[in-house]
Amino acid sequence: MTTIKDVAKAAAVSTATVSAVINDSAYVSPPLRARVQAAIHDLKYEPSQMARNLKKGRSELIALIVADLANPFFARMVWAAEAAVAAWGYSLVVFNSDEKPENERKALARIRALSCDGALVVPVGLPTHYAQRDAEGRGFPTVLFGRVVDDRHSDTVTIDNVAAASQVTNYLLDLGHTRIGSITGPLHLTTGRGRLDGMLQAMAQRGVAPEPGHVRSGEFREDVAYSVAREMLDRPDRPTALYVANGVMALGVMRALADLSIHCPNDISIASTDTISGIGGLRPRLTRTEHPIIEMTNEALRLLVDRIQRGKDKPPRNVVFQPALVLGESCAPLRQS
Repeated sequence: MTTIKDVAKAAAVSTATVSAVINDSAYVSPPLRARVQAAIHDLKYEPSQMARNLKKGRSELIALIVADLANPFFARMVWAAEAAVAAWGYSLVVFNSDEKPENERKALARIRALSCDGALVVPVGLPTHYAQRDAEGRGFPTVLFGRVVDDRHSDTVTIDNVAAASQVTNYLLDLGHTRIGSITGPLHLTTGRGRLDGMLQAMAQRGVAPEPGHVRSGEFREDVAYSVAREMLDRPDRPTALYVANGVMALGVMRALADLSIHCPNDISIASTDTISGIGGLRPRLTRTEHPIIEMTNEALRLLVDRIQRGKDKPPRNVVFQPALVLGESCAPLRQS
């Protein structure tokens, strides 16, 4: 393999001169520049992009850690991120924590080993995981996506989870439902906690509360939601309406309804939060609140690139998007249930 030393020898110049020509980092006279360029051409020398980037103090890599790559929501986020980072002149490196803090910790260590310029993270771990510093003691550029942790250094881009659940719950209450249940996400995550809080607050404002056993965790996973839904819906006192805290779990709930021969919305009304691939193909069409996933991803990467290029020590910025209620045919007035 041809090295920079081979080029310098062929052109009868120093390696510093070859480097200056390659990186355009210093003045080189036209005759010397022509000799170096001729040697590069003759020897078919290809400079290492990684070495050049490290020389400039950046890798032009942005890392993305998602919480569950099997979730179509995060797969769409990756798709949006790839297009966005390319427009900024970066390349994307993707990691999947699978909702495990240990996997996330290893991914963060790997990101530093790759000298990534910054990271967009869907957090599952402790706040200390993200409070990384560079060699000069400055904060490592990090944007937390979708979930909030007690971190005073990172920018965040989230959805208003309380509002999302409140919108759906108020819609069900307006239809006359008071026996409303929920399949929640993990309550140690702000997405799970916020969506449950939004539902409970909306019900409390109408003077009602969920009955015992009508609120269960589905862990944001389709198979868990399927099992929990089967147990809840097979009871004689099942809810007349069910709020499902994300789209993946909604798929599991709809499978459970089919297996139990429970008809939606005639027997029970179903509504959810999140947009995932395939949800629009469900029949009846699901009533849900949607995230502007493309806009959220673009904004998160805009914040990250800005912090990489101009403001490692800026105060953290927190951007909250509002959900939109999309009405389908999966909910009916109580008298029809």
